[in-house]
Amino acid sequence: MTLKFPDTLPVHTVPSELPRHARLLMRLRDNLSRVLIGKSHEIDLFLAGVLSGGHILIEDVPGVGKTMLAKAFARSIGGKLRRIQCTPDLLPTDIVGVSVYNPQESTFQFKPGPIFSHILLADEINRASPRTQSALLEAMGEKQATVDGQSLPLESLFCVIATQNPVEAQGTYPLPEAQLDRFAIRISLGYPPASEARRLLLQPDDQERLEGVEPIFEPEALAALQRAAAGIPIEDSVADYLLALVEATRRHPAVRLGVSPRGALAFLAVTKGRALLQGRDFVTPDDVKTLAAATLSHRLILNWPSSTLNAPAGNSKAEVVQEILQQVVVPR
Repeated sequence: MTLKFPDTLPVHTVPSELPRHARLLMRLRDNLSRVLIGKSHEIDLFLAGVLSGGHILIEDVPGVGKTMLAKAFARSIGGKLRRIQCTPDLLPTDIVGVSVYNPQESTFQFKPGPIFSHILLADEINRASPRTQSALLEAMGEKQATVDGQSLPLESLFCVIATQNPVEAQGTYPLPEAQLDRFAIRISLGYPPASEARRLLLQPDDQERLEGVEPIFEPEALAALQRAAAGIPIEDSVADYLLALVEATRRHPAVRLGVSPRGALAFLAVTKGRALLQGRDFVTPDDVKTLAAATLSHRLILNWPSSTLNAPAGNSKAEVVQEILQQVVVPR
């Protein structure tokens, strides 16, 4: 598929000698950086997850830019963004859609829900009931939705970006392990660094910055980039290193349930996404190390409550992954 630029785009100072996909990704990163200031590492994690063809879970306190990041990404790819504000009374039909009776034609007509879009932003997903959360499982795993016994395909580029607030427990329903395993990567944005906080205050407000984001390419072009990332090979020693990390999560004494085979495949896909983002056609051990915590930690079930406040010192999920990284030998 040919990747093409819209005619209305302004000229960006991107080196013309770079491959086409590298220039596209640099412009996409630039777009997101205009909205999410001082978060280049988090943006790279986000884009690595997107290029893997997976779904993204952004877990952080309110007001750090989770929704802005999703909106800026949707505008950058010229895609359809649908947002659902998750609440306990949200029904599965509010996500998938519903068949409505047409008395004039004496037939039922299907009214598609927000799931039939390129980007589905599920805001505060842990406030939805388990029944509603499960309505996303089929879509996230198979890119299809079953309505009245009929399977309907979703867009070729379909990405769920879900947000949740980790500090509020009242009125929430923790995501089950099967649901968490569908997210390729979990990231936390955090507060802006002090060096960027003043710049954030003096810049235009959120809506003005968002309106300044222009589309870079079409959704089909991003789907082509995802296929390009999937085709990147991985050297045997790097693949063995990745598998050794996965195996170590299953043997760690603090872990009751380690990373599943599906999680290992998602880990591999995200490392390939980062390789493409870095302009490489091969995966390095550094890709694996950089993405391990964001890709593996949310898939672990510990022998005690997983919050840092309740877990024994040094044994949160992220700290377990860091300990494993120190124990497993990195290939040369």
